[in-house]
Amino acid sequence: MSRFQAFWLLWSMLCSLSAAGEQLTVAVASNFRAPMHQLVTEFEQSSNHQLRIVVGSSGKLFAQIVHGAPYDLLFSADQKGPRLLAQQGLADADTQFSYAIGGLALWSTDPQRVDDQGRVLIEGNFKRLAIANPQIAPYGVAALQLLERLGVYDQVASRLVLGANIAQTYQFVSSGNADIGLVAKSQLFLHQRENSAIVSSFWMVPDHLYEPIRQDAITLNRALKNAAAMEFMEFINSDQARSMIAGFGYRLIEPG
Repeated sequence: MSRFQAFWLLWSMLCSLSAAGEQLTVAVASNFRAPMHQLVTEFEQSSNHQLRIVVGSSGKLFAQIVHGAPYDLLFSADQKGPRLLAQQGLADADTQFSYAIGGLALWSTDPQRVDDQGRVLIEGNFKRLAIANPQIAPYGVAALQLLERLGVYDQVASRLVLGANIAQTYQFVSSGNADIGLVAKSQLFLHQRENSAIVSSFWMVPDHLYEPIRQDAITLNRALKNAAAMEFMEFINSDQARSMIAGFGYRLIEPG
């Protein structure tokens, strides 16, 4: 084989790889599982790239990345995790941005349990209250802030059931292992969308009763030259993607 032929063989192989697209592993906080699946599906339909989603609590995903987990992007439920990854030299600080602001909802499968003011928390008419573990889940931190601001934490502390993440917290309530739970608003939006005929009760917790759950994404070092990573992050900031995120009950931050 001549050098000329070898060059064109190599060139054709590179073009073939480019046409096939690149693969990407996205670590996603549990509250954002459903929106991310929808976003990835939409993105893959208009690109040649393939994305794999890994879901977990923000704290666990952070720890996995620190210990070498092969993730390319992190969509955390807080700002702290991405910022610390950048400080530790594991991610590019310039790529960090807020993709959503999450919210809390008090929810029960019992249609009579929760009123539109959440008075059940003060009256104590429940056996178990599910929240995400505040040691590893930002939604758990927000739940504790709410209970403290309502002045009921001491009364309900012995009845708390801690989920490893907000997804497990939701499962505790849906399975009946907890009477009520402080879940993500996005989970409640999805529940109502998929179970419109099933009546439950809920209270959309006012934003001023806990610190904003500002959720940040960041590109990890291993993906800084990955075309799929750059294109997907650009897609996330598009009007189309932002509209999809808002459709799950998240508040958005104006870009700029």
